Amino acid sequence: MGADAALLLLADSRLPAGGHAHSGGVEEAVRLGAVTGTGDLARFLRGRLATAGLVTAALAAAACELAAAGELAATDDPADDPADGVELWRRLDAEADARAASPAQREAARTQGRLLLRTARRMWPSAALDTLARAVPEGPHHPVALGAAGASAGCTPRQAALAAAYTSVTGPATAAVRLLGLDPVTVHRLLADLAPALDDAAHAACASLGDAARQGRWHALPGHSAPALDLLAEGHLTNPMKLFVS
Repeated sequence: MGADAALLLLADSRLPAGGHAHSGGVEEAVRLGAVTGTGDLARFLRGRLATAGLVTAALAAAACELAAAGELAATDDPADDPADGVELWRRLDAEADARAASPAQREAARTQGRLLLRTARRMWPSAALDTLARAVPEGPHHPVALGAAGASAGCTPRQAALAAAYTSVTGPATAAVRLLGLDPVTVHRLLADLAPALDDAAHAACASLGDAARQGRWHALPGHSAPALDLLAEGHLTNPMKLFVS
């Protein structure tokens, strides 16, 4: 499969990986009155992309690079000890964990990652995905699974980063249409307006992949915090009346 076609599949909300069940914090924002219409939603999406979106894009790019390197090593020497790969995946997933202050956010990310990894292993079987599943049996963070899946499908780190940035805003946008009864065309215009910012996020994500990251040291990846999203996630967790799981 071509990388461009694989990118479309990864970014498709109809991919059976549970993305449709996550609102990215917008459901709680609607409940609190912080998002009431398209103007509020536009600001919410732009802020989410600049923080959580950039972080997930960088993690996805790093995971894609790691998976591609693992596949190449396995091809060069099939007898290589896979334990090294297991440890690297655990370290990258720990970097994702450290960038999610909210326990609810971490749990949601792992749920999505677990579902995506299960789906990707059936669609694009690879040694990298098998190693990731062994390394993080409870389910890797979603951007880590996304990057690994992207590499297995033939995508580049930039394409994986772009898919992660894209899904960071399309999920909340779609949820807002359902929650507020907004005009889908108007909401998609908001997403179209974000196209340059999506490209910028993917570029910045890949720019953070220096020699240290290629050696398994990912501390320099973006760590932009979004306290409001953390608070929304924790509030949503305790709300008994909700349409989305996060």
